Amino acid sequence: MRVLLVCANTETINMPVLPLGLACIARATQEAGHEVRIVNLMNSDDASRVLKESIREFAPDVIGISVRNIDDQVMAAPRFLLDPVKSMISVCRQVTGAPIVIGGAGYSIFPASALDYLGADMGIQGEGEQSFVLLLECLEQRQALAGIPGLYLPGKGLQAPRTYLAPLDDRCLPRAGEHLRFPESLEGQVVWVPFQTRRGCSFECSYCSTSLIEGKVLRRHDPGRAAQVLAGYVHAGFDHFFFVDNTFNLPPSYAKSFCDHLIAQNLAVSWRCILYPWQVDEELVEKMATAGCEEVSLGFESGSPAILRAMNKRFSPDDVREISSMLKRHALGRTGFLLLGGPGETRETVMESLGFADSLGLEAMKITVGIRIYPHTALAQLAVNEGIIRPEEDLLLPRFYLARGLEPWIHETVREWMRDRPNWIS
Repeated sequence: MRVLLVCANTETINMPVLPLGLACIARATQEAGHEVRIVNLMNSDDASRVLKESIREFAPDVIGISVRNIDDQVMAAPRFLLDPVKSMISVCRQVTGAPIVIGGAGYSIFPASALDYLGADMGIQGEGEQSFVLLLECLEQRQALAGIPGLYLPGKGLQAPRTYLAPLDDRCLPRAGEHLRFPESLEGQVVWVPFQTRRGCSFECSYCSTSLIEGKVLRRHDPGRAAQVLAGYVHAGFDHFFFVDNTFNLPPSYAKSFCDHLIAQNLAVSWRCILYPWQVDEELVEKMATAGCEEVSLGFESGSPAILRAMNKRFSPDDVREISSMLKRHALGRTGFLLLGGPGETRETVMESLGFADSLGLEAMKITVGIRIYPHTALAQLAVNEGIIRPEEDLLLPRFYLARGLEPWIHETVREWMRDRPNWIS
């Protein structure tokens, strides 16, 4: 079958992002014997025209569309990002009768409601390397779709429980320059190429949607194999990487082994990653620096022990301070994150967090006021209990939690705090 895969993300909320998930699907689909073409609409001047031309030229039998973001998570003036995707689906309908399948990280959080809103023919929640290929086989052979894991159909819901690849295999490591490549519009720019060595998170932070996307069980690539594939990216001309593992440092033994393999490859690369500020030691930080790490995202979210406990975090402010100092000693750039306004937040804990973040002397700080409420999280249940949302709300349209009594003080305070700190952003 001819399969057109479309990256619908046109947002550069933090930075341009290459479609890693779609590239994984492309490799799995191609290796199953199908003809694949990828269309990345990032930075396209006329997405409708590009999409129409691609469909007319390629004449796909099936169209897959990746939905990365639902909204921008900004409480003050949230931007809902599904309407452009809905328009893309309408464009597809004008040109072809090929079935349209949606998936991706954003879609996977809201599989039923997003499918209904967008008007696609079907959707796949979670990993698609197995399910999408099985779907193509069923469509090609005109078989029933009822047993496909993670598949949603309009008005019929989930067809079979989703499954997870364990361990991860090469289908989850797209080949550089073939499945994952720069759009022409980004040529000449520094783009941090996404690379993932592990999927899943078991921490269950009170507000987090990661387990809805990747599952609660941590699954890994062989660290040596992952380093070899990364070396292939370097040979293809890529030299800046963003390890998008939800927690790069966990488990520490894996992180150290992976760094050792990167060092052995002797690659001239720069990379950044996300650290969970817990179980990080000097040995790991030294290996990261030697392997080419330049920047770290340190998501500590709060400087108040009480709020960290309410978020179900496993670390303390002292852990954050110690790890931040290690990173500084090894000249690694540090970006911190504060998530203010959650359950139990008061004026006192807000000031405690702001003061704590300031004392770390980080190279950059990102401040978010108000927490986006995602379904099937502890925060969503608490919001129901407090009457902030109704039990039946699907939460597709962005809803936020902000502890009562903080408005408008918290917004004014954060604006004032940031005024003399140019490296702090919101």
